[in-house]
Amino acid sequence: MSIDWQPTAEIATLRERARLAGRVRAFFAARDVLEVETPVLGHGGSTDVHLDSLSCEAMTPSGQARLWLQTSPEFHMKRLLAAGSGPIFQLARSFRDGEVGKRHNLEFTMLEWYRPGFSLAALIDETDALIREVLPDDPGPQRRHRYRDLFREWLAIDPFTEALDGLRRLASTQGGLDMADAQRDDCLDLLMSLVIEPTLGREGLDVVIDYPASQAALARRHQDPEDGAWVASRFEVYLHGLELANGYDELTDASEQQARFHEDNSARRALGKPEVDVDERLLAALRSGMPAGSGVALGLDRLFQLALGTGSVADVMAFATPRT
Repeated sequence: MSIDWQPTAEIATLRERARLAGRVRAFFAARDVLEVETPVLGHGGSTDVHLDSLSCEAMTPSGQARLWLQTSPEFHMKRLLAAGSGPIFQLARSFRDGEVGKRHNLEFTMLEWYRPGFSLAALIDETDALIREVLPDDPGPQRRHRYRDLFREWLAIDPFTEALDGLRRLASTQGGLDMADAQRDDCLDLLMSLVIEPTLGREGLDVVIDYPASQAALARRHQDPEDGAWVASRFEVYLHGLELANGYDELTDASEQQARFHEDNSARRALGKPEVDVDERLLAALRSGMPAGSGVALGLDRLFQLALGTGSVADVMAFATPRT
């Protein structure tokens, strides 16, 4: 008899998940952050070269149209910010094609929140506090690391100045792959994921800051005081080698955002990937004036996985994407 109909999580685990979700909501309620719900479908999708969006054809009030399943609730939430919502958070269903594994699922829950007026440093501390609120045990101290310093420590190179040929050779050696024609960011991503990420979050919450400017599609950029190189105003949080959160000092310049969307689609064409429709409504919201501030996306299933001590995100989901 087939058992494919059964949930992937134990019922007891789902009860614990509901309890933890309640703690997340209480955390934001205590800080007067408004919970919102935004559409899963949008007229635009994420142009990020490293993400693959899902789309569908649907009959809309204006006729037949292609709609995009959102890779995160970001675009709609920024439209709310521009409309004057103030600080907001959401537990949102999100979709990313091809993401399947112990740490990934095609459909997952993203916790995303935005803090108008918050500096990136302030949001890092709030993210730290949220994670500690959910975990049953103290994960240890928070430590902050510059992206380039981690590459110097673990790979003895400066990722901003190393020649592309050298990066390709190193990535090929570390990954056991042919990276002879790989782009710079692809080499860095491989080295980060294979060599550096497994070391992070082993003695506390590790926060990585000052990523390459090319890795900041929706973030502001600033200059590294060391040498004036442009870096992303962005952070990621790691625990037990697992990336939990990705935060930005949010880009509010509509013209710059539009240029980055088009750059992304050009890169997608060069890689043979399909273009993704640009979210013109987001650009209109930015033109109207979105307040400056910071925002962060946190993989809630991953955090629950750590909090409940399971081996896979599927173990904390009622029904993970079918594997067969």
